[in-house]
Amino acid sequence: MKSLFLGQLMLAAVVVLTSSAAIAEKLEYKQCVALALAQNPELAISRAQIEQAEAAVRQAQGNKMPRVNLSLTATRSNDALNAFGMKLGQRGATFNDFGAGEFIGPILAGTPNAALPIAPHNLNQPDAVNNFNTRIELLVPVYNGGMVQSYVDTAKAYVRAAQSGDEVARQQLAKHVLMAYQGVHTARAYIKLAAEARVAAEEYVRISDKLHKQGMAVKSDVLSAKVNLEDVKVKGVEAKNAEAAALNQLALLMGKSLDDPLDVGAPVTPEMLAGSPAALRAQALNEHAGLRAMRNQVEGAGAQVGAARAGKKPQFNVMLRQDWNDENLGLDASSYTVAGVLSWSAFDGGINNANIDRAAAQRAELVAKLRQAEEGIGYQVTDARRKALEAEEKIVAREAGVEQALEAQRLVKKRYENSMATLIELLGAQAQLDKANAELVAARYELAVNRAELKRSVGVLAADSL
Repeated sequence: MKSLFLGQLMLAAVVVLTSSAAIAEKLEYKQCVALALAQNPELAISRAQIEQAEAAVRQAQGNKMPRVNLSLTATRSNDALNAFGMKLGQRGATFNDFGAGEFIGPILAGTPNAALPIAPHNLNQPDAVNNFNTRIELLVPVYNGGMVQSYVDTAKAYVRAAQSGDEVARQQLAKHVLMAYQGVHTARAYIKLAAEARVAAEEYVRISDKLHKQGMAVKSDVLSAKVNLEDVKVKGVEAKNAEAAALNQLALLMGKSLDDPLDVGAPVTPEMLAGSPAALRAQALNEHAGLRAMRNQVEGAGAQVGAARAGKKPQFNVMLRQDWNDENLGLDASSYTVAGVLSWSAFDGGINNANIDRAAAQRAELVAKLRQAEEGIGYQVTDARRKALEAEEKIVAREAGVEQALEAQRLVKKRYENSMATLIELLGAQAQLDKANAELVAARYELAVNRAELKRSVGVLAADSL
């Protein structure tokens, strides 16, 4: 019975461990980016903007096509003009509708002049007439001065701008994921340092207490060592909170619930982007998606100028219409109409010229913003490269600093144990070592982030080519 119970207990433990492992499956950086690109709300907004722009293209292109309108209109009226017109449309008008009987009577009586002042009752006071008009109308745009094509060109330019904007959002998201992902590893490095510092602090408490009992240290040394231990414990708590915050930030970027367990895989450090500052700036001008988006916006604004200018040109359209008019619902009294309409605004009070000037000014504004953005991107590239190189130098310096601080801490510790140094000196050496270790961890994080920022500034950041 006892062996059976132990077996069940072991089986339950295996199930729990297996379930925990499945729930806390580690996600590598590329997996995190893929999930973020698929589920992040910001990317959903970007995709919706692309779809809107593509729909605008289809809408503009539709204006080039003929338009077919179908209509059925039921009318009942005793208005003299409408009633007579509906009878004509039904091919049912008679002389009696003109009051022929009232006109012929005086003529037959030999008083023709008396017929002229008579107001025909049937014409002026008709009975109500019903009419069902069934119509098929075809409108064919023939020439519009290039206005429709300008609208199509504008919409296509905005599609390209939206697609480039989506690429900007993707690269920005990849950087944010990197920052959160590496933030987890950085926080864990701080947790490890805090644990090592705690071991050292506990050792200092033990040594100071031992020396105090031997009469080689004062009571204040023991109290100072204990205060230092409590400070180290607080740093450990802060590091664990930083890890949780980084994991939460990563979950939000991926569109995951904060309640879902999450872990990260191996740390990542982007490679340094090769090239001189001038070469990288030139590359950014060609490849940065944000600049491409602005150039497409300028192109779209130029097409808007063309659309405004088209308003000063003549327009020609053709209309083909087939009608059926019947007193009842039907297809009797067929008729057709063919029309060609040529229109040209000869004078509009300067409205078209104002539209052209406004569109040209909007394009000039975008051109100026583009030039400003190009200069800004150039500065960002130069600054990001400078910071990335600075981070590399920092790591070399911080590694040397850690080695020196470690040796200094070892020497001061020996001196303290031999009553040749004070506890303040020992705690100072330990604090210097902790500071050197923390600065090395921070420098490694800065290196990864600054290299990623350099690639993003140039416009080549991608999860699969870090």
